[in-house]
Amino acid sequence: MDFELDQDQQMLAKTVADFAKNESPVERFRKLRDDDVGYEPAAWKHMGELGWLGVPFPESVGGFGGGFIECAVVLEKLATTLVPEPYLASVVLGGLTLLRAGNDAQHGAYLAPMIEGDTTLALAYSEPQSRHDVTALETTASPDAMGYRLSGKKVWVLNGHNADHLIVSAKAPGGVTLFVVPRDAKGLTVRVAKTIDGHKAAFVELEDVIVTEDARLGEEGSGAAVLDRTLDYAAAAAVAEAVGITTTMLDMTIDYLGTREQFGAKIGSFQALQHRAVDMYAEVELLRSISMASMVRADQDDDTARRGDVSAAKYQLATGGIWVAQQSLQLHGGIGATDEHDIGLYFKRMYALNALFGDEEHHVARFANDPSFVEAST
Repeated sequence: MDFELDQDQQMLAKTVADFAKNESPVERFRKLRDDDVGYEPAAWKHMGELGWLGVPFPESVGGFGGGFIECAVVLEKLATTLVPEPYLASVVLGGLTLLRAGNDAQHGAYLAPMIEGDTTLALAYSEPQSRHDVTALETTASPDAMGYRLSGKKVWVLNGHNADHLIVSAKAPGGVTLFVVPRDAKGLTVRVAKTIDGHKAAFVELEDVIVTEDARLGEEGSGAAVLDRTLDYAAAAAVAEAVGITTTMLDMTIDYLGTREQFGAKIGSFQALQHRAVDMYAEVELLRSISMASMVRADQDDDTARRGDVSAAKYQLATGGIWVAQQSLQLHGGIGATDEHDIGLYFKRMYALNALFGDEEHHVARFANDPSFVEAST
């Protein structure tokens, strides 16, 4: 498997990295985390003009014609300064779900405006009892003279507080089905929730929300397979973002070790701390390697290979990635635990990424229960 980025991908990575450094430093995230929206529509529009919102989509829907690798490259570089725009929520969760489940008319109505940066999307799939099972739904879609009547509750909907359209999963007569619901739909209630990492999500309640037939994405019962694939994309995206964060935390820690003095010497001269820094570097490179594998596999239809690499990557985030975050915080000493220092902001985002789209326990169990693993171990 070739893990080298080609020339176009390297140029994309540099462009995004330059934007993050020059136009969206961490100070911008600090200011926006207390804002009602949490990000700036003008910056989102600018990303659309630069083509970043369309990198994983085909040219037929107005996209860049790339793949998930390009999407992951953007996420990794945006993470280096905690750029707050909802790339993961809107492009990966909402956009890739629409791409796989929607028809040409729906692509034009909902996907194309998002790619241009005019709108954002959100995927409302999680419920209080569902854990990581996309089929464990209590939200219902009852046939109605107008189309369907949706009723139920969704929790922790990323970007749900401000998205123009929500993609909602519900249990229809034919099984799990996806619907596009405008944010201003009658009967839709959105309650904003602050997350641990300074971002915002939403608790959504649908009370007899009426949608027409053309709001349904795909056939009845097709939603579960689409969501399974979307969550693999999302898990790989979370790992790509974690690579950007751990790389930045490692750089910040090494810089601090080279400037902080104790006992008349730079603490980076102490051999025990040098060894710790080397171990952190090794874990970052392990995370980077498995992230590359997962971003390549995410676009492949081979379920066994894709799920195996994605779960392995998410496990590495939960173990090595989190360990790097913990070491970075500890090596910064007391200032690392203060809100005034940026290292704590990265630390919180790492813990959010660890919890999203399946934690360590979930992905270890999924890997262990894969038929190919079971056959190989017997």
